[in-house]
Amino acid sequence: MKELVEMIAKSLVDRPEEVRVNEIAGEQSIILELKVAPEDMGKVIGKQGRIAKAIRTVVKAVAIKEEKRVVVEII
Repeated sequence: MKELVEMIAKSLVDRPEEVRVNEIAGEQSIILELKVAPEDMGKVIGKQGRIAKAIRTVVKAVAIKEEKRVVVEII
């Protein structure tokens, strides 16, 4: 799932070399922290958060297949 978030983010931004995804695994869930360059933040979030919501939806679909709970945080 980390690779999926990284691939999606890199395809959206102008500076893909600055995309970082940090995975924090807990007992019940996995937290994925997505960090991008400050000028690319708007491209990852989108108007009214639509792109961020779409990223979270895709990741949740993968997580359900693997029977896990995933939270995507954009930092």
